[in-house]
Amino acid sequence: MQHNKCIVVGGGASGMLAALYAARGGARVTLLERNEKLGKKVYITGKGRCNVTNASDMEQYQRNIFRNPRFLYAAFAQLDNAGMMALVEDLGTPLKVERGNRVFPVSDKSSDVIAALKRGLDGAGVEIRLNTRVTQLLTEDGSCVGVALEDGKSLYADAVILATGGLSYPSTGSTGDGYALARAAGHTVTPTLPALVAIDTVESWPGTLAGLTLKNVTLTACLTGGKKDKRLYSQMGELLFTHTGISGPLALTLSSLLPEDLSTVRMSIDLKPALDEQTLDARLLRDFREMSRKQLSSVVDGLAPRSLAEQLIRLAGLSPTMPVNAVTAQQRAALLKVVKGIELHPKGLGGFSEAIITRGGVNVKEINPSTMQSKRLKSLYFCGELLDVDAATGGYNLQIAFSTGALAGASAAAMTGE
Repeated sequence: MQHNKCIVVGGGASGMLAALYAARGGARVTLLERNEKLGKKVYITGKGRCNVTNASDMEQYQRNIFRNPRFLYAAFAQLDNAGMMALVEDLGTPLKVERGNRVFPVSDKSSDVIAALKRGLDGAGVEIRLNTRVTQLLTEDGSCVGVALEDGKSLYADAVILATGGLSYPSTGSTGDGYALARAAGHTVTPTLPALVAIDTVESWPGTLAGLTLKNVTLTACLTGGKKDKRLYSQMGELLFTHTGISGPLALTLSSLLPEDLSTVRMSIDLKPALDEQTLDARLLRDFREMSRKQLSSVVDGLAPRSLAEQLIRLAGLSPTMPVNAVTAQQRAALLKVVKGIELHPKGLGGFSEAIITRGGVNVKEINPSTMQSKRLKSLYFCGELLDVDAATGGYNLQIAFSTGALAGASAAAMTGE
């Protein structure tokens, strides 16, 4: 068994797995974390419950990875979702599967997942140094031979794994250190943007409904400006109105797919995706007959929450207090059109401080997908959010971090140094 020295920079999801797999592969591992504890970002994932992974099959994974899914084949072969679940449970934290195949600890405490991984690191003999920030990679003859620390000291190793995360939630220490280190090593970093984040809208009326959640609605987005609109996204699920626009799972996923030029995008919300227009119109006619002497808001209350119902009526150019028996066929058609497609236009995205992940990162063409080793600098490995790979919500991004970390760690341990 080899005894390479391996330094892992970053003690988040990918860094902990990289250190664990490197140590289990026979390397002497030092894990460097700039914060006062490991897994600071893992702690806040899943609203503090830690959505460890997603239990769907790999075909579903490929559909939910937005950028460079093929790059991850070897990483998933090293550690897939079943393997990750088994690992966490073997380390003493039982898991459960919830709606959408999301996997959480039975305790609903992210701290239990971090504690399990910490037990694994301790059991494998990983040296953990907290409050330790790396400022430079040390290179020699085309290889990475160690790191320089903020305190002026240097550490040397046979392999260095960068697992510093992206730019999302900078309060957890993700301030882009890894991108600077990657560039210094000769790597290209694709433009970084907030992803899985709320969408601000041109329209101001969503702010009057802030906090209202819609379930089983369809959010669609199209690119306009060409001869024909091009559908960018369409999915049924949950949506939330915010003070500045929309959020919730549907909006978060869409945010990762939007182009930089938001002026070309038109969004729409179908409140009744299970009903076609003809069926919905028949329902409206029936309700109009049964409540002919009531105000229009009373009828639309059956289609949406009251606060939204009144907004729908106004968007259709009508008054909530209008008598139902005064509504013309043309006005009913206008109301129907709104219910089946509330139009919104994005004007911006939330910032990195609220983004779940970072879109963009180290160009994967410059990394060997079979090992996660740099093609620019020998003995240097990358994993996690630092890479230009991202996915939908639901545990996919954490699994990518765990899998790429595991492959980087195993590869670093097996490296001959030649």
